[in-house]
Amino acid sequence: MEDAKKYLEVTQDESEAVSRLVFPSDRSIYDHFVESGIRVDRVQPGFIVCTFKVPPRLTDRAGNLANGAIATLVDVVGASTVFVPHIPMTVSVDMSISYLAKAKLNDELEITSKQLGQRGRYSGTHVLLRNKASGEIIAEGRHSLFRPSSTSKL
Repeated sequence: MEDAKKYLEVTQDESEAVSRLVFPSDRSIYDHFVESGIRVDRVQPGFIVCTFKVPPRLTDRAGNLANGAIATLVDVVGASTVFVPHIPMTVSVDMSISYLAKAKLNDELEITSKQLGQRGRYSGTHVLLRNKASGEIIAEGRHSLFRPSSTSKL
């Protein structure tokens, strides 16, 4: 147990480095780590295509893209499909993700998101992560979002 505690201790230099990081107030540190590296290739109303190369920071011990990172990609890219400038951001209310294959370190993924529909302030999207080299589907997600009114408090 003591070895584990010692291993997890943060040095003064590490603490200072983290304290200097600046993130927009509307995003978490985790979202920032996952979003870094997404390249937008094509945008049409209700449809977006992105490319993402799997970085070391988002892999698990086996060298695969972590499931949590996949979930964040589904959330971020799905929400961008229904983004409207100058209107409050949407809030994810439901996600269903099928993890179908593994993506390895340095694999290049194509992420597509399509808006399925909208009823009132609710929208639905379909997000697909595919390995660009092999064409293999890594994950498929359905995503429900809610856009609060400008006077709503969450």
